Amino acid sequence: MQRTLAYTAFAVVATAVNIGVQDVATRLYAGMYPILFSVASGTLAGLVVKYLLDKRYIFRFTAKDAVHDGRTFVLYSLMGVVTTAIFWGFEFGFNHLFHSKELRYLGGVIGLAIGYLSKYHLDKQFVFQQGAES
Repeated sequence: MQRTLAYTAFAVVATAVNIGVQDVATRLYAGMYPILFSVASGTLAGLVVKYLLDKRYIFRFTAKDAVHDGRTFVLYSLMGVVTTAIFWGFEFGFNHLFHSKELRYLGGVIGLAIGYLSKYHLDKQFVFQQGAES
């Protein structure tokens, strides 16, 4: 139960980082494809935050060295490809349907929640086996 609560709290933190970075990016970037740029920026920021929190506090994973940590991060990122597609699908779908920044963000939050639920199981089984006993 404690792991579930911590994972949920960290998902909320990573979601807030993701949406916050998106909002800052849309305010600062005025080039081509500003929404795509903001969503990609938020995705990257949320990914790094979530990896650091999951690795240490959820899965209690200790890498052997920097190369091992890098490989683990790449695998963690690859496990997120499908879940990112879910998140992006919701966010871009809401943007297309409602043409509203607030509702686009709501779509992103819904997509992230669905994605994080499935990502936990993928990470536990394929990425962080050494610390995923419970």
